[in-house]
Formats: sequence, structure tokens, C-alpha cells
Amino acid sequence: MDIAKTKVNNALQYIFTAVRILIGWHFLYEGLSKLISPNWSAAGYMLESSWLFSGFFHNLAMNEAALRVVDFMNVWGLIFIGFGLLVGGLTRIASGAGALLLLFYYVANPPFIGFMGETTGEGHYLIVNKIMIEFAVLLLLALLPSKTTLGMDRIIKRFFKKPDKPEATLKNEPDLAAVNQRREMLKDLITLPVLGGFVWAALKKKKWESFEERNLISQPSRVDAVFGASPKSVTFSGLDNLEGQIPKGRIGNYEISRILAGGNLISGYAHSRDLIYVSHLVQSYFSDEKVIETFKLCEAVGINAMIVRVDVNTLRIMEKFRKRGGKMHWIAQCKIKDDELAPDIDAAVDNGAIACYIHGGICDETVRADKTEVLVRAVEYIKSKGVLAGLAGHDIQVIMECEKYNANPDFFMKTLNSGNYWTAGPRLITDPEWQPNPKEIVEPEFGADVKDNIWSTTPEQTIEFMKEVQKPWISYKVLGAGAIHPKDGFRYAFENGADFACVGMFDWQVVENANIAINLLKENIQRVRPWQA
Repeated sequence: MDIAKTKVNNALQYIFTAVRILIGWHFLYEGLSKLISPNWSAAGYMLESSWLFSGFFHNLAMNEAALRVVDFMNVWGLIFIGFGLLVGGLTRIASGAGALLLLFYYVANPPFIGFMGETTGEGHYLIVNKIMIEFAVLLLLALLPSKTTLGMDRIIKRFFKKPDKPEATLKNEPDLAAVNQRREMLKDLITLPVLGGFVWAALKKKKWESFEERNLISQPSRVDAVFGASPKSVTFSGLDNLEGQIPKGRIGNYEISRILAGGNLISGYAHSRDLIYVSHLVQSYFSDEKVIETFKLCEAVGINAMIVRVDVNTLRIMEKFRKRGGKMHWIAQCKIKDDELAPDIDAAVDNGAIACYIHGGICDETVRADKTEVLVRAVEYIKSKGVLAGLAGHDIQVIMECEKYNANPDFFMKTLNSGNYWTAGPRLITDPEWQPNPKEIVEPEFGADVKDNIWSTTPEQTIEFMKEVQKPWISYKVLGAGAIHPKDGFRYAFENGADFACVGMFDWQVVENANIAINLLKENIQRVRPWQA
């Protein structure tokens, strides 16, 4: 009976030791990976929080000093906890600390229905995920005596323990106590080769990553490319690099950030010239979780409004975003027909939009068909719903006609960029003496062969006419659908009279774009038009 009990105890000891080592390996490598990743931060994870203490986590993420402390404690906590579990040193303390850290992870993003933690890149969870499983195991290890598992704790305890008084033994009979002690020592040293294996595997992985990096960027054309694969070009700004908050203007009773988040990318649509796969790529990238993460990043940098279309997918994501604590204002892009104004507008208002505007393409077509009165009726209908009303246009004739008809929207949206990118085509007006007419469109300045490559064909004439328009102006297509650097696009828009700029962004562009806008708007920029918002 005693022999069977001993075998069971030994088996349990080996099982607990193996489980402890596995979790320790995981913790230690997670910590080291974060340590050597220059742009890693816990900010993104905390910004996704929408359960208990979500406000606390959001405040930590948006406070630069607090975020540095959190990142430091996270990285070194993982490293020390992992090392302790791997070698079996201070096992109960390491287990308790690890369980506490995992509890914070779980509370920040639990895998509940409708929450961010429900679906990850590695699988799907419902209440129970790997964080909870490791938490339960570590909690158990913290409650068990340290002698339950093999490792340094037992060696240290044995070293400081007073030796038992040796029992008398017959001559030539082996000292069983000494033999058992040596055997136990060897068992406890099992963690050393495991630690050696960890070091070897980690170095091997790092060496392979370095090999890949060297060889994948070995061609000069790749290294020299602006958006190539060189290590310098793939380091993205995180929230710890944020230089402030984006300034705000005002439309109606709402304070609106000078930069607004555009919705084409998030809706899965990209102006990609003749690349036919890009919209599918964007749709694959922008999962619900990635959309919400991007919106949360926007909120963190001070972007408090988004311009997103009205469709079933948008309404579904907006509901999720609101449930997770999202507070960005929604300016809804609505489509109308001559005899049907209500559907998109009603849906937007019912789902929390603070403003509705008529899609630029619709406004272009309506004005070209000499039906501007339809847009006037649309503005009246939107205002009757108690929200802000706007009109958009790629063509400056839209703004001209709406001003002539006294449509009186709360804001205009008009495309604006310099056309200074090669796919825009050559400049059509070549007369160096030409000056835009403030009351009449002479001809397009760009766009001889329009193939999803240009959306602001009359920039100088737009600037000239908008000088006299006393309404807030939200400029869009300011980067030429990714063809113009934000430093140039933002400056061109704000210096030439725009009050706001709508910009579609991937998550990894948000902080960099925010910093550019923040620093630009700190300057005493020379505007050709007074601020109207």
C-alpha cells in the first residue's frame, strides 16, 4: 500500500513539475519577446477593455508616464515569474504573482459574448480561455507546498536544513539517507537542462529571424523603397510616441477633432487604381476586432469623430463598438434617391449618428442632372430629425449650386489635394498666368483620364471659391487615397482653408498621422480662409 502511494505521489510530483515548467517557459518567452520588441506596448490591449475597470485601463493607456510603468512591470513581471516557475525558485510567490497578472489580463478583455476577447487570431473562446486555464493552474501551485514540485526551492531548503542525526549502520552497509539525498538532488536539478534548452531554443529562433531579415531585404531595390521591407521602414509609432491630443473645432453644438477617421477602408473599400485585389485585402484585414481596435486608437489620440457609411455591416460593428465603451461621434454617409430620402437617414439617426450628409457621388450626379432642389429637401429632412446636416461633393459645382440655392447645410464636405502624385496625370492647365475664377469653373486642372485615380480635379478653383463660403468645411481625399504623404496633405488642406480633414487610416498609421496633425496645428499656419469651425 505504501509503495503504491509513493508511486502515485511521485507521479503527481512529476506532473505538477512539468505543468509548472511549461507555464514558466511560456511566461519567460513572452516577457523576453516583449523586451526585445522596441515598439511593444500594453496600450492597445488596455484600450480594448470594455468590462470591469475599463475606464481605469483606458486612463492608464492614455497616460504616458503610467503606461511606461505598466509596460515595465508587465515585461519584467513576465520574465521574473517565468524564470521562477521554470527553475522552481520561489515557486509559490511566482505562482501567486503570475495568477494575479493573469487575472488583470482576463478582467481587461474577458471572452464573453460580444466582447473583444471572444475571438482571437488563434481561435474562439467562450468565458474560458487559455488565460483562465493558466490562472487556475498557477493558483493551485500557489496553494500547494513548495516541496510538491521539483526545483531550486527544494535544493535551497535542503541546504539550510539541519542534517538529521545519522543512525548507526553496519560496516560496509550503504548510507541510505545519503543515497536518497543525492537522488533527490539530481531530481531537483532537472530544471537546469530545461533552462539550457530554453536558452538554446530562444537563441536559435532569434538567429533564424535575423537570417530571414537579412536575406529578405538583401536586394537594394527593397532596402531603398520608401515602404520596403527594411527594418527602419517597418517600425510604427505606438501610443508611447504620441505627442499630444488632436485639437478640436466646432460644428453646431459638437466639438469635433480637426482630423476625422474615414470609413472607406473600414468598410472594405479602397481606391486602388488598377490593383483589383486591394479591396479584398482590406476586407480581410479589417475584422470586427481590428475595426474596433483602430477606433479605440483613434479615441486615444484625440480623434473623436468618424465618417462611416450606413449599411448593415456598419450598424452591426457600431453596436459592438458602443457596447465596448466606444464614444466617437458618428457622422453618417447617406445615399438618397429623388423620391426616397428617408431610409439611410432614419437608420443613421436611430443608431446614434450626430450628423448625416449626402454621399459625394450622389450630390455630383444630382447637381449634374440639375436637381439641386433634391439636396435642399434632403438637408431639410435631416435637420427635421434633430441632427446636423451636410452635403458632399467631388465637384466644386456641388458647393456652388447649393450656395446658390441657399441649401444651408451645417457643413460641407469637399475633396481637396494638390494632385501632386504621378497617377493623377499631367496638369491640364499649363498657362503660367492662369488664375482661378472665384465664381466660375473654367475647366478641370487635372483628370484627363479618370480611372479611380483622382478625386480633386479643381483644387485651386475649390480653394478660391471656398474662401467666401461661411460654413465648416470637412476636406476629404486629402492624401489622394494614399498617394500623398500626410505631412504634405494635411498642410495643403489646412493652409488652403479646410477646417477639418477626413482621413482613412490603418491602425499602424493612427499615431504617426496624429503627431503630424498635432505639430502642424501648433504652428501659426498661414491660412487663406478664416476658420469657420
